[in-house]
This record gives sequence, structure tokens and C-alpha cells, in this order.
Amino acid sequence: MRTIDDQVAGVDARTVVLVEGVSDRVALETLAARRGRDLDAEGVRIVSMGGATNVGHFLDVFGPPGRGLRLAGLYDAAEERWFRRGLERVGLGANLSRDELAALGFHVCVADLEDELIRAVGVAGVREVIAAEGDLRAFRIFGRQPAQQDRPVEAQLRRFLGTQSGRKSAYARALVRALGPDKAPRSLDAVLAQV
Repeated sequence: MRTIDDQVAGVDARTVVLVEGVSDRVALETLAARRGRDLDAEGVRIVSMGGATNVGHFLDVFGPPGRGLRLAGLYDAAEERWFRRGLERVGLGANLSRDELAALGFHVCVADLEDELIRAVGVAGVREVIAAEGDLRAFRIFGRQPAQQDRPVEAQLRRFLGTQSGRKSAYARALVRALGPDKAPRSLDAVLAQV
């Protein structure tokens, strides 16, 4: 397994977008490609940090204390405190509000990436994607589990996307590809608009 230092050593960029996990990186890269953007050619690197609690170290390396690169990010609402603390610690503000975080280029997913994508694609659209990926039978079996039966379908879908290693990333790509024109989640749109 690569250490954080290994992850940052090879990053050559003018702008770094910090994201919690691989599925966030995949979603942003897929959306950028759909829009005809070549982030590598633009000097933009999306760095998966392996969790929000690592943001401080990445800000130390890429932000004002380190390389002084332009920064942006995407985070889940429940993890906002880690981003706020990290940005404050490297001198990019104090007692930052969500709007101030956004002005710095750091945008929130209301619950998480999967929730954003499910709302943007819609339940019927997500079911179509699941069928196209060959997972409809598995989703139906999952939905019959006692713990899932009384939950709203959106909650079932969100949980299903995280039940198997690699599934979040695969579905991040597939769901972004399934987005209708101008239907991208606001948080993903906002990050790409700032880099």
C-alpha cells in the first residue's frame, strides 16, 4: 500500500483537487472528459487522499506551507470539519463557513458523492445503469434483506453502491456517463468550474 508521501511525490501540477476517495476522483475525471476537458494538459491533478482525515497532510504538501499550488476540493458534508480545520491551519481562513469554503474552491456533497449522483440521475436512471452493468439481480436480492426492506429506494441504492470493493468507482463512472445534459451535481460542476 502506498503511503501519503508516495502519493504526493509524483504529482506535477499547477492545480490540485483534493478528494476523499477514488470514486470522487473518477467522477470528476469522467465529467471533465464528457465536457471535452483534458485536465492533465491543463495542469490539474485530482488527488484521492484515502479519507477526509488526511486532508491536513495534503494541504501541508500542496498548499501555502508546501508547494503553494492552487487548491480545490470535494468533500462529504459529514467530513466538512476536517477540511475547515485543515484550511484554517494552513492560513486560508478562520471559522470558515460553507460559502467561504466554496469561495476557496472546496465544495460539499450534500451527503456524499453517491447521494449526489442518485439525485442527479434519478432512481429510474440509476436502476437502468445497474441493469446495464449486470447488477440488477444483485440489487433486487440486496433490497429484500431485512435491514433494507423498510428503507427508501434512494437509501438502498446508496448503500448498494458501497457493498463491494470497486463498485463505488465503477458506478461513479457509469452514473456520470448517464447524466443528462446540464444535470451534473452542483458540487462536481462547481469544482470543475474553479479549476
